[in-house]
Amino acid sequence: MPKLYRPETLTEACSLLASLDNPMVYGGGTAIQILIKQGILFADNFVDLSRIPRLREITADHNGLSVGPMVTVRRMETDERVRATSPLAASAYHLVANPRVRNTASVGGNIAHGDYRLDPPTALLVLNATIDATSTRGTRRIPAREFFVDFQQTALTPDEMVTAVRIPTQPTGSGRFVKYSSLSENDWPCASAAVLVVDSPRREVRIGLGALAPVPRFVSFDATGLTDQEAVDAALTAVDPALDPIPDVRGSVAYKRRLGRIAVEDAVRSAWKDLADG
Repeated sequence: MPKLYRPETLTEACSLLASLDNPMVYGGGTAIQILIKQGILFADNFVDLSRIPRLREITADHNGLSVGPMVTVRRMETDERVRATSPLAASAYHLVANPRVRNTASVGGNIAHGDYRLDPPTALLVLNATIDATSTRGTRRIPAREFFVDFQQTALTPDEMVTAVRIPTQPTGSGRFVKYSSLSENDWPCASAAVLVVDSPRREVRIGLGALAPVPRFVSFDATGLTDQEAVDAALTAVDPALDPIPDVRGSVAYKRRLGRIAVEDAVRSAWKDLADG
């Protein structure tokens, strides 16, 4: 029978992860509850972080945001500091599942779960976010673009936990997050794309892809001097090698590739139009 531990300090939490057999961090619990019901979660000990106050904090300065792992997804979509500093991140968190999930799911748990279909990682990739991973050995900072290493596998070691997600201030330009689902609005997406068109000093298009490969993927290209249609064409060419969807009840490989290209086109075209209108 798995045991639940509820440390009150970060030091205590790290010690538990280092000493317990087969431990797992318990954040918001939304993913863990699903895995338990499916009978595919095998952990002997859970370390619940809910009693550590500093892990629920959001701080903002001239560099951007530092988000504690126990901050809820709901706070990320509604907090004025997040919306002002990184509107693309707020948009991605706003579209996670449904209000019930967003009020429970945590920022740290969302990325530590490592699911390739999750919405926020796409925005974190294009925003050049980093993740603080802490253990008894100290804290290391992992670029989001290096955090997702394989199917439902992250760069975290078994004794590490996410202690902050750091999101730089969104650069001058325009961002869009687009996702499509085939079963229901609240279901996992078939395809998602976060696009950031950076407009200084040169025009760069950054694209984060979700649900379209075993891990979230990132591509970018120089779009200086391109028209809107040329930028869309260049985006589709850039993402094509990265599209490697997993077939399931939500669609075949061909269907998901097609939907992925539509998501990328819609996001690029919309972000590009915002720049032209602005």
